[in-house]
Amino acid sequence: MITDRIAVDIKVPNQTRYLRLIGHIGENIARTLRNYGGDRDKLAYDLNLVLTEAMANAIQHANEGDPAKEVHIEISIVDQRLVIRVFDFGEGFDVKQYVHPRHPLEEHGRGLYLMHTIMDEITYQPTDSGHVLELVKNL
Repeated sequence: MITDRIAVDIKVPNQTRYLRLIGHIGENIARTLRNYGGDRDKLAYDLNLVLTEAMANAIQHANEGDPAKEVHIEISIVDQRLVIRVFDFGEGFDVKQYVHPRHPLEEHGRGLYLMHTIMDEITYQPTDSGHVLELVKNL
């Protein structure tokens, strides 16, 4: 049996005009998976949403909109696990506080809440130069 193995490493300027590009990469990955038995269109939509939300958060909050910084994203699939890592240069935050929004219409934290509902695992850990948001989806 041939298994899907993907490794994508992307670095883009810290600008929102690249959100659509990153979302489309996620969609294309979902649509090319040979061994995914679920709804590829739903997975494509979900990956687009997760990637654009994670990147938007890194741009706006962690990198504080600084155009001199960049956003680094790694997407990999190994052994039926899709792993997205979004690296930022910010001071960090407690990702667990956004598992449940305080108010459904509140803007702050809604993207992280959506990521929690779509993905199977979410962690946010320090690195040598900032933090990494890791999102895992079991395929």
